[in-house]
Amino acid sequence: MNYCEKIHYRIRSAHPAEFPQMVDDLLSQLSAGETILRLSFFGTPSSNKEYASHRALLQARVRRLFGDREPALSYVSQPPLNVPLVMEVHSYTPEADDRIAFKHYRQIPYVLLENRLGRFLFAGAFQGDVFTPGIERQSIDSFLLLEGLLRQEGFPWDSVVRQWNYIERITAFDGSDQHYQMFNNVRSEFYGKAEWTNGFPAATGIGASFGGVLIDVDAAMFTSPDAFATPIDNKLQVAAHAYSERVLESVRQKRATPKFERAKSMTFQDRRLIYISGTAAIRGEESLKGVGLERQLRVTMENIAELIGDARLKALRVYLKNESDYPEAERLMNIYALDIPIAYMWADVCRDELLIEIEGIAIR
Repeated sequence: MNYCEKIHYRIRSAHPAEFPQMVDDLLSQLSAGETILRLSFFGTPSSNKEYASHRALLQARVRRLFGDREPALSYVSQPPLNVPLVMEVHSYTPEADDRIAFKHYRQIPYVLLENRLGRFLFAGAFQGDVFTPGIERQSIDSFLLLEGLLRQEGFPWDSVVRQWNYIERITAFDGSDQHYQMFNNVRSEFYGKAEWTNGFPAATGIGASFGGVLIDVDAAMFTSPDAFATPIDNKLQVAAHAYSERVLESVRQKRATPKFERAKSMTFQDRRLIYISGTAAIRGEESLKGVGLERQLRVTMENIAELIGDARLKALRVYLKNESDYPEAERLMNIYALDIPIAYMWADVCRDELLIEIEGIAIR
């Protein structure tokens, strides 16, 4: 089978209950014998103290269930809009030439897949102490952890093909310094250690209620001419890493653009998997302002269609700035009749005027 046929993305939801019972409910929905690469939980802690407690419980439950086959694991403080707790599952159906190793770096679980096409890394939970004040410090700590794991496995920075960045109160300011801009400055410093000749990763930079700065990544090093990564531009938008000074928030005279591509594909022979970055109602480099949720959602979906061409969507996350917009957003998304897993999250989008952001996976 082709890699695109062996990789799977699913979303599971818990019924309302106490947090430990919801976790057990979600984990019980995993199929026996399934090779899990990544579990991402999305919940609603009331504070960083409760966030840390929930995270510790998740780690213990997953470790107990999987033993020496522990997948990458993240807990994101983003309230799901239709259920109390969501689990996103990335799994794989290995064949004889696939070698899968479950490993740890400083107690962070990650998965390494190797086959004749290359080496593939699935990792997450790069996160400093959530009680350490300051997004800049937390960003540095998260990137240092990620850098250490990449170095341990021999993956250069420019092997990262997909990055998820969850930033506490992303549009808030510490004095004159905006959280997202501080994160972008730190990201640029670490990314500056590579040349990125084949484009930056696909990425999402999205708000979280708690948890400081949390980073998840997929990385790939290809060893066959039949497999390669390709950055994807949207002709309707300016590339994020080419934004002008005009759209960047001032941070002590130091302004770094967001270093990501609108999408990035991995080609495996005649098939292609597309990582769709967090996508919003932006044309050129300007947000559509004052047009309401319906127009922003439709433009966002037009942008996604431009990125994926004839590929088929497999899973989406929909981030909404306003909790009250959920019923309308779900109604509008249902019009597309996608018949795929869709998770709806209440989260701050990186610009104040943007009401919705959508990311996902497509396969051709």
